Amino acid sequence: MSSSSMLLVAVLVPLLGAIGIYITGKHPNLRETVTLIAAGLLLLIVYSLLPGVLAGARPEYKFFEIFPGLDVAFRLEPLGMLFACIASLLWPVNSIYSIGYMRGNNEKKQTCFYICFAVAIASTIGIAFSANLITLFIFYETLTLSTYPLVTHKGNDAAKKSGRVYLGILLTTSICLLLPAIIWIYSIADTTAFTEGGILPATTHKSVLLALLLMTTYGIGKAAVMPVHRWLPAAMVAPTPVSALLHAVAVVKAGVFSIVKIMTYIFSPAVLSEQLDINFVIYLSSFTIIAASFVALQADNLKRRLAYSTISQLSYVVLATALLAPLSILGAALHILAHAFGKITLFFAAGSIYTAAHKTLVSELDGIGYKMPITMLAFTIGSLSMIGVPPTAGFVSKWFILQGSFSVDSTVAIAVIVLSTLLNAGYFLPIVYRAFLKKPDGAEQSIHEAPLPMVMALSFTALMTIILFFYPDLALSLLEPWLESLS
Repeated sequence: MSSSSMLLVAVLVPLLGAIGIYITGKHPNLRETVTLIAAGLLLLIVYSLLPGVLAGARPEYKFFEIFPGLDVAFRLEPLGMLFACIASLLWPVNSIYSIGYMRGNNEKKQTCFYICFAVAIASTIGIAFSANLITLFIFYETLTLSTYPLVTHKGNDAAKKSGRVYLGILLTTSICLLLPAIIWIYSIADTTAFTEGGILPATTHKSVLLALLLMTTYGIGKAAVMPVHRWLPAAMVAPTPVSALLHAVAVVKAGVFSIVKIMTYIFSPAVLSEQLDINFVIYLSSFTIIAASFVALQADNLKRRLAYSTISQLSYVVLATALLAPLSILGAALHILAHAFGKITLFFAAGSIYTAAHKTLVSELDGIGYKMPITMLAFTIGSLSMIGVPPTAGFVSKWFILQGSFSVDSTVAIAVIVLSTLLNAGYFLPIVYRAFLKKPDGAEQSIHEAPLPMVMALSFTALMTIILFFYPDLALSLLEPWLESLS
């Protein structure tokens, strides 16, 4: 089978998996076997494309043409390959975790959960493979709609209210801002294709570039740049595997991935640096980083603290891209990778604590490390990655972002990175301190580690967070041609 055909198959496998999950829904063991088989197949397909992309191949698959220069198509390039590798690797890991979580908490509507999860993964792969803005938009919206039932999974009033916030913000921003921006770009360039060097002419008026940049930045609500961030903490009413999907595997990663791809392949750093002062994007992302960190610092609910941490960490990617320095843009891409493994580890740990100890507040975690040492060791590793401490992947990405900041003499970016790192330490390290250096309540002798599938999943992601520190070469080799195309 050709690489071009494999692009289509990669998107179809999760969708066929969703059908299989529906058919086997009344038989939990069989249903979950189908989930794991589909996840494993997707992993094999995506990683089979990796050697070709590393060698310079750029496979394409065209569905149909809407108008001249406007078609629905796939094209695989290094940045999309990185995103697809992240999503396809974390789907089977999240599925293993989900089996332990959903059964351990006797969650209802488990078949619906696995179906929507599979459709969300298909949408994510579609975003990663998108050859142009219109294809990206279609899969972006599909991702929003497929994750809505996951956010409202519990079915209570709180879940329904949060679902309305989630759907309202993400659909409003994409339809009212992103879609008009895509139409406007097409009217200027006669294409929406992701192209090395960008597609917007160098003669495009500064006010037009400014408007389009604002519309895409806020139109991609999944990137959670303030003030269009409220959907993210609202969605924390969902089960923890959904939170992991939102924060690490698909939704927020789709947001920052889209921003990086649009700024590099539609606008291009060269055009932006020559034609427009985009310090306003640096200021917006910097404000989001610091403001979200202060909210996280005060949050006692563990998942809320992690949610605002995500909002802050996402804007590292936006900030790094807006600096327009090759090293910072590389750091932005690496931070998508580092954050995926670090944050999914933290949410896995939070879900394990809830399942085994029924605790949701930071103030309740005194001595939990004595009862759940593997879980809290993994949590510690994820926390260190969010702070940016070696030997974790977060250190590597922050190092490149900081180097890029110095290369363009951005005092604001340097100050924000330093301050936010201190704030990250301020809201993560007290949890670790409580867990390991405070004595547990003697009345909680029955607490122990969560079910084995959950412990296996969080151990793997924590280990990967460390491995990516020592072995970043594959990611760097993959991104090098992309980085060269930006200069």
